[in-house]
Amino acid sequence: MGCRLYFCLFITLSLFSGAVTARQQGYAIDFLNGESSTQGVRLAYRPYVNQVAEIPVLGKVDLYWELSINFWEYGAQNNHQTNYAISISPVISKQFTTLWDKYPVKWEAGIGISLVKDREFAGKNIGSHYQFEDRLGVKVEFGENNDSSLALRYMHYSNGGLGSNNPGMNFLNIAYAKTF
Repeated sequence: MGCRLYFCLFITLSLFSGAVTARQQGYAIDFLNGESSTQGVRLAYRPYVNQVAEIPVLGKVDLYWELSINFWEYGAQNNHQTNYAISISPVISKQFTTLWDKYPVKWEAGIGISLVKDREFAGKNIGSHYQFEDRLGVKVEFGENNDSSLALRYMHYSNGGLGSNNPGMNFLNIAYAKTF
């Protein structure tokens, strides 16, 4: 848990440093495929996108906040469970290559906090309504001025040991994002 807390604090302080300049806002929609046949949709709003900051060791990175609501479903169509989560996450991304000299490819990582409606879901007791939302992914930017992106992400929700149970929830997702 300590590493997650330090990472969140580091990103938050970086977001409010003088080297950051906000240029746009955006939205994202993710299609989630989780363990135990859990599926879902994640809708996100990004109030500040493409903020460039200089971070020691990493160099120039993009920093942004993402506010989201998750809708998860588990089980057969006529007998299923539904769960909801709201989250706020600081996210960093850094370009590592370019496709066809035109499309930036970036990795992204973030650790945020979530509030989950039901603690018991998909045959698990996740231990707490409060969860960390961890992400690691890769995205490709495209469109006019690279204002759209497709991402492939691994997301993990866990209470970080704050509750007695901590099995976590894992998702692989595909996301489309657009800035405006």
